[in-house]
Amino acid sequence: MSNVLIGVISGIISGMGMGGGTVLIVLLTLISNMEQHIAQATNLIFFIPTSIVAIIVNIKNKNINLNLALIISIAGVIGAILGAKISVNLDVQSLRKYWGYFLALIAIHEIYILVKLYIKNKNRHNKIKQT
Repeated sequence: MSNVLIGVISGIISGMGMGGGTVLIVLLTLISNMEQHIAQATNLIFFIPTSIVAIIVNIKNKNINLNLALIISIAGVIGAILGAKISVNLDVQSLRKYWGYFLALIAIHEIYILVKLYIKNKNRHNKIKQT
């Protein structure tokens, strides 16, 4: 039952375009006690159907720049080949450590964006008060 819940939560986040695979990997390793390599490989299979559905919905809503998506996709395939070759040759501890660094970097970036937005809104609010 927990695996179904993990899939639903990750699917919702994927459908919103926010990296459901990231959540999936974390949940699989924490809740299902899955080895990091297996969780990351499982995420790759999970990604195929969820991304196809999200692509169809977003194309219908005209939310995709197809030219840019093609360029990014080609570069992404090259990066995926390199990343898979690197990942296969890493031990589990190193892979987990690098995954943690990646998540920490994302968290720092998101906090930075939120602080920047907060300051912008606060400045806008102060300008309105002064008028």
